[in-house]
Amino acid sequence: MNTPQDEWSARLQLAAAYRIFNHLGWSELIYNHISLRVPGRERHFLLNPFGLHYSEVTASNLVKVDLEGHIIGESRWPINPAGFTPHATIHAHIEHAHCVMHTHTTAGMAVACASEGLSITNFYAAQLAGNLAYHDFEGITVHADEGPRLLNSIGDKQALILRNHGLLVWSETLPKAFYTLWALQRACEVQVAGAALGARTPISKEVQRSCAIDAPNLNTRVGMGEDVFDAMVRVIDRIDNSWRE
Repeated sequence: MNTPQDEWSARLQLAAAYRIFNHLGWSELIYNHISLRVPGRERHFLLNPFGLHYSEVTASNLVKVDLEGHIIGESRWPINPAGFTPHATIHAHIEHAHCVMHTHTTAGMAVACASEGLSITNFYAAQLAGNLAYHDFEGITVHADEGPRLLNSIGDKQALILRNHGLLVWSETLPKAFYTLWALQRACEVQVAGAALGARTPISKEVQRSCAIDAPNLNTRVGMGEDVFDAMVRVIDRIDNSWRE
């Protein structure tokens, strides 16, 4: 059973994520989404208000919805159906998907449009080896019947390249999702930047497996991504802490 404090903590964490995305240049006008489950049995989750830029998102103006897209409580803002549909599908059917992140970054979309997808030939890509899936483009994600196909594409992977579209990750915690997306984004950036050089140096399957195993254990003091996320919260707090409102 969730308490008002549990929900407020989730709102603060998600609002911080939106401001961090904006700081990193991962926002897309008023589009794209990060969603986070509200603690509790109902599987309600929080989304950004449709119409606000990421720099305008605060803990209090995040919109709480149920799995059918009904707004819980009051909101001055609607939600974007194209964002709600895939996020609701993942939150509803993947037990541990507490956070879902989706971006349309230039590097991410460039790799999503490449027939080969992500080339496992750099440090960050190697960390994702064995944890990356692909889903074919079906148009704007507003149709619920795409849900089963999306879930089938995801399988047990936490990082997904939406072909011709962008990047998506899900995870048990928001910080872990953030680190996974950051690694995927960096891998795409390196691949795009290196394309001008031609041939890439392959990484052996053995080393790929080793990187994928070692990456989650880089900091055993806290959960995966938490130290990175906390550092970025401090960065945005120094710039503008209005996200806490």
